[in-house]
Amino acid sequence: MSQQSKAEAFRALHEGEAFVIPNPWDAGSARVLAALGFRALATTSSGFAFTLGRRDGRASLDEVARHVAELDRATELPVSVDLENGYDADPETAAASITRVGGAGAVGASIEDYDPSGRLYEHDHAVERVAAAAEAARRLGFPFMFTARAENHIRGNPDLEDTIARLQAFEAAGADVLYAPGLRTTDEIRAVCDAVARPVNVLARPSLSMADIAGAGATRISVGGALTWTAVSAAIEAATAIRDEGDFSRLAGPPPSDWLA
Repeated sequence: MSQQSKAEAFRALHEGEAFVIPNPWDAGSARVLAALGFRALATTSSGFAFTLGRRDGRASLDEVARHVAELDRATELPVSVDLENGYDADPETAAASITRVGGAGAVGASIEDYDPSGRLYEHDHAVERVAAAAEAARRLGFPFMFTARAENHIRGNPDLEDTIARLQAFEAAGADVLYAPGLRTTDEIRAVCDAVARPVNVLARPSLSMADIAGAGATRISVGGALTWTAVSAAIEAATAIRDEGDFSRLAGPPPSDWLA
C-alpha cells in the first residue's frame, strides 16, 4: 500500500468510531498486532529505547527514523510516531522532525510540550512549536495526521484547566489530533473532548475500559509503552522461575508462522 493510501486510511479512522492504536516496539510486535486485526500502529518512545538498552528519551532522531522505516516495511498498516519533544526546543527542529519521519514512511506523529531538561514549555512557545510542526505536516503532500500533546498530567502538574487551554491553543495552531496523556477519569476525558473540536487521543488505563473512554468522547486510544512492559514482565517472570527453581513451565512457543515474514 502506498504512503498516500496509508495516510488516507489513517485520516479516515479519525472520522469514524473510536479505535485503538496499539504501540509496537519492533517489527515483530508490529506484525503480531497487524495479524490481530488492529488498523493502525503508533511507536512508543520508551519501548523503542528499551530495544536499544536505553531509558526513554535517549534514542536519536536518526535511530527513530530507521525504526519507523522498519515498522512501515513490516506491515501494511499506517504508522504514527512518538517524536517526544521534537528533539529540540526550537520550532524549526520540531518541524524538521515531522519532515524526517514523513520521509521514512510515517503518516502521523506527535510532539509534546515538555522539555527533557524537566520543564513544560511556556504557553506561547509551546504554541509556536505546534504551529511550525503543523505547517511541516501540511507540506508533506499527503494527509499527515499531526498530534499535539499537553504533558501536564504526567509531569506533576495535573491542572485540567491549563491542559484544556493548551489543547485549545494547539488546535487553533493547526494540530489534527489533541492528546493529554495521564487523564485519570471519564470526567476528565469528557471535559477535554467537550472543549475541543478535533479528535482526542487518550492513553489507556487499566481502570478504564474501551467503552468508558469512547463513551467520554475520545476518538483514539493508545497504550504507550504498556505492551512492551507487559511482554518484558512475562519474560522476567519466566526467567526468574528458571533461575530460582529450574522451572521451564512458563516458556511458550513461537506465534503462528503466518504472522511473520
